[in-house]
Amino acid sequence: MRHRLLRPLGAVIALGMMLALAACGKDNNNTTPTSTVTPTTAIVTVNPQPTENPVATPTAVPVEKSGDIVILFTSDVHCGVDQGFGYAGLWEIREYLKSQGDEVLLVDDGDNIQGEPIGTMTRGEALIELMNKMGYDVAIPGNHEFDYGMEQFLALAKKTEFPYVSCNFNYKGQLVFSPFVLREIGGRTVAFVGVTTPETLKDSTPAYFMDEDKNYVYGFLQDDTGEAVYKAVQEAADAARAAGAEYVFVLGHLGNEAECSPWTYADVLSHTDGIDVLFDGHSHDTDMITMTNKSGGKVLRAACGTKLADIGWCRIAADGTITTGQYVWSNDVPAAELFGLDNEMTKAVAEAYDELGDRLNEVVATAQVDLTISDPVAVDANGKPVRMIRRAETNLGDLCADAYRLQSGADIGICNGGGIRSSVFAGHITQGDILNVYPFGNYLCVIEVTGQQVLDALEWGASKVPDENGGFLQVSGLTYEIHSYIDSACTVDDNGMFASVAGERRVKNVKVGGEPIDPQKKYTLAGHNYMLLNLGDGFTMFGGSTVLQNCVKLDNQMLIDFLTGSLDGTIGAEYEEPTGQGRIVIVEEKP
Repeated sequence: MRHRLLRPLGAVIALGMMLALAACGKDNNNTTPTSTVTPTTAIVTVNPQPTENPVATPTAVPVEKSGDIVILFTSDVHCGVDQGFGYAGLWEIREYLKSQGDEVLLVDDGDNIQGEPIGTMTRGEALIELMNKMGYDVAIPGNHEFDYGMEQFLALAKKTEFPYVSCNFNYKGQLVFSPFVLREIGGRTVAFVGVTTPETLKDSTPAYFMDEDKNYVYGFLQDDTGEAVYKAVQEAADAARAAGAEYVFVLGHLGNEAECSPWTYADVLSHTDGIDVLFDGHSHDTDMITMTNKSGGKVLRAACGTKLADIGWCRIAADGTITTGQYVWSNDVPAAELFGLDNEMTKAVAEAYDELGDRLNEVVATAQVDLTISDPVAVDANGKPVRMIRRAETNLGDLCADAYRLQSGADIGICNGGGIRSSVFAGHITQGDILNVYPFGNYLCVIEVTGQQVLDALEWGASKVPDENGGFLQVSGLTYEIHSYIDSACTVDDNGMFASVAGERRVKNVKVGGEPIDPQKKYTLAGHNYMLLNLGDGFTMFGGSTVLQNCVKLDNQMLIDFLTGSLDGTIGAEYEEPTGQGRIVIVEEKP
């Protein structure tokens, strides 16, 4: 059940009381595996202690234990430590639960350290420091934990005061982290198994997982069937039971999107047993699903959205009953500001931002119109804007693609919808706004390609329409149609990358500069190194192309230069239509 906080109550204790009064959930049927596997890696065990002076208790009177264990989980924080509940609100929730006698654990489902300027400007380090301060007990890497490079992520992992776990992230076949950890809490043993989507190989930068000879040395047990991942999760769950775990929780960064198959949460849960609950991330959804596992038992999947707008919880009652739910923040004003929270995380987050100085607030341009990644009207079942930039043209997509083409002088400019992360609203545009749009630190590049390579790239980018796809291409200097009534004919290789088009193409009527594209002709193509040089989002058709401009400028600086140069500091009426300038036409029915 989702717990809604709709208005300020004037005090921190009132926040805690509201959470307590709203507490409820749904039942779950547990299953126990019949086979065991001896663990091959070290198991970490800790014994959490209650805080000395819980926030809702005015004196240090010992708290009577409730006999319940509560697991709080976050996912896809994407640096939003001061948004929604924020870490300050999460701190208060945890301390309130402790004050009620509950034993509490805190876990994270990945994609924490990337997504906003505080991550980009510190290469994730500020977020690790905040996670340490927050007191996380265990976490897993999401696909975006690798966006600063493998060397940086592994260096950050050594600075954590909590373990990363993963049963499928490996180096030359050997696991990088333990597949699971045990936690002894409230007289019971709880296991956490980690698993990260193999989509990471293309959702982050593929080159980061390769050696100097361009061979993949890091991987996630990717295969065509998903069986390798299912087996790894099952073996970890069985090993956890054999090591004494009474409850097995999977921390998954798997998601529910079509492009995540065959490694979605549903794929994994339907091919395994012995799991009590799977906490999931990656899709930014808030769905609470009860599923049937491989043996016919019931298993819960729970998710908690993004940017700390939702905090997930799972309660193991004294009688062993398991319930799950979410605390939901529905205000535009963050909890720390609305309640005037003043705790250790309020101060830690403020200090982290103070270190960035005044750079983020520097005004670089002005927008006369809103530039969007979402549908201007439609909302989803949770009342949140429907993201469109990964499935259709938007005006911000046009602007970003124009920046690549016009800053480089190329014939064509492209950018992936998944790389454009935040809308820009009318008014002053700051450095921080630009970094929110482009948080990854990619570089402007130009390559020479054939018209056929462009056609293949458009076909690959459009392969999931009408579903979302991070590789959906926003374009400049080019127009095309997507005939979505035609099933995608794209095939993939063993790593889920583009291999070929084996059937009728759904992308038609492609024009470059107003002229029909020539498959044999050479064109100059501008984009970023993630796609053009490093095969990001699976764009293998660009491999081996002649590089004309190699990482000449950071994408956020390129966008600033485009705004201040080509547009003279003002984004005007040419970008006023939210659905763009008609560069991409989606044909839903056969003419």
